Amino acid sequence: MFDILILNGKLIDGTGSKAVRKDVGIINDKIDAIGDLQNSSANMIIDAEGKTVSPGFIDTHAHSDASLLLDPIHENGIRQGITTEILGQDGLSYAPLSNENYLINKNYLAGILGNPPDDLDMSSVEKFRSHYDKKCSINTVYPVPHGAIRLEILGFNDKPLAGDDMKKAKDLLYKSLTEGAVGLATGMSYYPNAWSDTKELIELCEVVSDSSKVYITHLRDRNTERGYKGGGILEALEIGKQAGVKVHFSHHRTNASNAGNISEIIDDIDKAKNEGVDITLELYPYPTGSTYPLSFLPSFAHEGGPTEVLKRLNDPAGFEKIVSTMIQELSPYRKNAFNDAVFSYSPNSPELEGMSLADIANTKNQSTEITLCELLRDNKLQLGYWQSPPKNVNVWNQINLDAINLLKRDDYMVGSDSIPMGDYCHPRAYGCFPRFLGRLRRSHWVDGLEQMIQRMTQNPAERFGLVGRGVIKEKNYADIVIFDSEIINDIATYDDPIQFPVGIEHVLVNGELVVKNNKVTGAIPGRAIP
Repeated sequence: MFDILILNGKLIDGTGSKAVRKDVGIINDKIDAIGDLQNSSANMIIDAEGKTVSPGFIDTHAHSDASLLLDPIHENGIRQGITTEILGQDGLSYAPLSNENYLINKNYLAGILGNPPDDLDMSSVEKFRSHYDKKCSINTVYPVPHGAIRLEILGFNDKPLAGDDMKKAKDLLYKSLTEGAVGLATGMSYYPNAWSDTKELIELCEVVSDSSKVYITHLRDRNTERGYKGGGILEALEIGKQAGVKVHFSHHRTNASNAGNISEIIDDIDKAKNEGVDITLELYPYPTGSTYPLSFLPSFAHEGGPTEVLKRLNDPAGFEKIVSTMIQELSPYRKNAFNDAVFSYSPNSPELEGMSLADIANTKNQSTEITLCELLRDNKLQLGYWQSPPKNVNVWNQINLDAINLLKRDDYMVGSDSIPMGDYCHPRAYGCFPRFLGRLRRSHWVDGLEQMIQRMTQNPAERFGLVGRGVIKEKNYADIVIFDSEIINDIATYDDPIQFPVGIEHVLVNGELVVKNNKVTGAIPGRAIP
């Protein structure tokens, strides 16, 4: 007898093969049988007539590190069909850190991750993983955050990682990889990550390469003089070449400035692939992103961590230096994001959520730079924002088409870059996967359902070594989504983001229903994997 029997569904197994009509029998947390199981018995039978049965979706880029600790049901994720999330992204997370450094970093990252409990042991990757294992609704995966390695070895200081300090960092990285981390993740827009140079990253990535794991990169746009050929794509490729490491590009997509020009972001990558660099990429289906505006402050302002940042903002001379440096140094891309910023998360001043920085500045009759620094100061740095979408609908449509054309490549996968914080969070936190599978597939890739699911399941499972996941086959884990391919769609919008998608009826994680008949069950069967 099966524990759960899924009958009459159109099975898409995750490999890219065409859908077939097959039943799935589950015992405990594994898929026990696939085929004609009409005469079998089970404790629970799900009739999937007219529905698609696929592997659970793997979100390759999520910022749920704190939100899962605060809300383990994680409805915004599982209602999308996500059964596994990769945390620790952009080098922004909590382990391996001493208790003192954990408290520093959690305060520094509060604008993007929220506020997890103070009393958690984050001293190792093993301890970090234990806070999620069987304690939340989804599976979690963790790469070592570059920022945590730097903070633990050097403190919140702009110093080179070299000599004995480099040896300590490499030892800590190696230990973290042996404890289950799937690679090293960095974000070169953020601190302390951006105080590194290319040489440092190559040395660290040699450890990752020796472990056959992955270097995940959010490309450098800060301290660009420290990066090979000014950072960006070329720096990441050079790290891949010199360290021999697998490289994974975070949220690599077009935007309003280069819509329709995919070659601009892909040509150098394809050249490097032809030269033997092992590369994969991810993206989300939205025209703009979201992060925390503390990252807009210039490099020197971050030294010493959040306490020192606030001291500078509360000192008139320090405040003026920060403002004047921002005006001089912001790149055109950052300047555009800065001017289009809408606050998504402001726990100390919730009335700011949904308001644009430019409008607040106009009301105060002062510059956006001064206004942001005042708001960061008065809100203890705890602010999140998203960039406004394009006013030109044709540009937005082109970005949608670009996203589909990129996802058609066999080296791409999906990462929501979800930041599920605030009443006006970015809609990708609630709609990323159904947006691809629904409106964008039906508009631009009508016969691509099997291939799209492969990018969401098998591709990430293979890339990050998630054994027994990403494909529906016997003896694999029963991470399964049952949805209506004709009506699946996202509902979340920039102005009304907390809206659950339609068409996703059931979600199983490790053989347990976490969504049943479009409602969460409260089950928390997620494991820390691999």
